[in-house]
Amino acid sequence: MTATRTAVIAGAGIGGLTAALSLARAGLQVIILEQAERLEETGAGIQLSPNASRVLLDLGLRERLRAVAVAPTALRVLRARDGHEILRMPLAQVAERCGAPYWVIHRADLQAALLEAVQANPNIKLVLGTRVDRFAVNADGITVQGLYALPNAKVPARVDTEGSLLIGADGIWSAVRAQLGDKSRPRFASRVAWRALVPTEMAAKPAREPMVNLWLGRRSHLVHYPVAGGAQINVVAITEDRWDAPGWSTRSMPAEVLARYPLGAWSRHARDLLGIPDHWLKWALHERAPLSGWGDGPVTLLGDAAHPVLPFLAQGAALAIEDAAVLAAEITAHPDNLVQGLRAYETRRRGRTTRVQQAARQTGRIYHRGADAFLRDTVMRVLGGERLLQRYDWIYNWRVD
Repeated sequence: MTATRTAVIAGAGIGGLTAALSLARAGLQVIILEQAERLEETGAGIQLSPNASRVLLDLGLRERLRAVAVAPTALRVLRARDGHEILRMPLAQVAERCGAPYWVIHRADLQAALLEAVQANPNIKLVLGTRVDRFAVNADGITVQGLYALPNAKVPARVDTEGSLLIGADGIWSAVRAQLGDKSRPRFASRVAWRALVPTEMAAKPAREPMVNLWLGRRSHLVHYPVAGGAQINVVAITEDRWDAPGWSTRSMPAEVLARYPLGAWSRHARDLLGIPDHWLKWALHERAPLSGWGDGPVTLLGDAAHPVLPFLAQGAALAIEDAAVLAAEITAHPDNLVQGLRAYETRRRGRTTRVQQAARQTGRIYHRGADAFLRDTVMRVLGGERLLQRYDWIYNWRVD
């Protein structure tokens, strides 16, 4: 591939792969540089609300995703200590109202669908085992320097990739963001998340229903829903905690999780589900303050590299998918000035992503109420599921145009 109208993407996560497909459809050649030697995702589910699913459908992924996704009928909010249902939010109505499905899906299934489409596209080249280290802007565009780990080599080889644009989709610890000038570390949010998958046949009947279940306790909550076409149940437990480390795949033992969901404060039914997995993966939640500018010249950021969002609204992957669609739209709208297209993309995205970041942070404070958890539950019950759900219409009704 030549540098002419070539986008180099750092990172082959959900955002990077979606951006590659979107930019290729906009007429660009695309090179994806991914530091992992092979792409594999384990132990995590994703809620694909209509703002994200409509982008994926537009990319032609309907049949691939429908085969493995689950369409939950409702989000059920439960009281931690006894499992009493506080309210039920009708997610099926969201899909009807927004004109796109509300799906829950295993991250690996979503990544596999995106990867299959990427590999089938002759205008996209995926390079694994190469970590973006630095970049240099030149008269012809941009030179991206990657580090490639050769077998049995003590020092990684350096490989240069030429392009006209660089998209930093390399996550919350983004090297591209650091070279753009923000060398600050992400801030620990004083919360830790544990995740695991449970075979559906091992779970109690209520957990097998096609619903998103949200258990609210004091300074902790629990989410679970079926994935993999209903064959597995994705479980995510989030508590206030002091453990802080980068990454999101540290192994953890069941006793560590159960200790944070003690009997008395948590229903036996919740603890029974938490006790099924043989092992868990945990990650410390981090966040960053919104940036006033995402890029410079032919470089910009996408997804968590630009706007990491806490998981309390299930919008992390969705925002990255939205970013990809808007980026491609602005590149299409500025065919003779790609840099101008990047600035237009950033201008369109900053306000919305900042608002979602702030809303997710506020939702986290509500979920993890301490002494006034009773007040939280009462207010939610009075509002009711439909009225509470309408408060998120501004998120779910988003469209690229």
